[in-house]
Amino acid sequence: MSNHRALIQTLHGIVKKAERHPVSIKKGLSQLNHFGFSFISFLLVLPFMQPFPVGPISVLGGITFVAFGWQILKGYAVPHLPKKIDSIVLSLDNWRRITNAAIKLILWTEKFTKPRLLSLIKDSLGIQIQAICLIFSGMLMAIPFGILPLNNFFPGLAILFCALGQLHKDGLFILIAFFWILFTIAYFAVFFVGLYLLGFEGINNFSHWLHQLSS
Repeated sequence: MSNHRALIQTLHGIVKKAERHPVSIKKGLSQLNHFGFSFISFLLVLPFMQPFPVGPISVLGGITFVAFGWQILKGYAVPHLPKKIDSIVLSLDNWRRITNAAIKLILWTEKFTKPRLLSLIKDSLGIQIQAICLIFSGMLMAIPFGILPLNNFFPGLAILFCALGQLHKDGLFILIAFFWILFTIAYFAVFFVGLYLLGFEGINNFSHWLHQLSS
């Protein structure tokens, strides 16, 4: 059985457990530990894939992905989540939405992925690339932009493509992940420049207004 087929079965199993009693993130993701960092990152990033900021939870989520990258570099066999994330209990509807979205993405991307650019996936270089992708994407996600649309979505795309690349052994998806990291940096830079220009113009207008009042 392929890894992603086994993953789909495990996701169905999490929902069945949630039908009987509340399931925390720790209990749900513990079912996925043997799939490794990529699969858990894939599932954990899905709640952040929305157009509007999700508040302080995005900071905690970003720190979690940074921690995953660091744990990969340190040689951890399975991911270790922060206690605040571990203790969150998701409803049955939330587990259904997350797992259904994960299964649909896996099956859809399976149609046009194939093993390629394996040097970006395998061996020590692949491990380092995965870690770097998670660290940079997590840092970008953790920046607390309360008013900026898509501030979680774009770094989330980087994590999503990195995880799918590992899942399907497709190095092209790793390159796409790094494209989204660069795109996010550019997007944030435009936002900062815009704020600076607006603030600078506001100060000039205020000074001009004061000058008119005094004259």
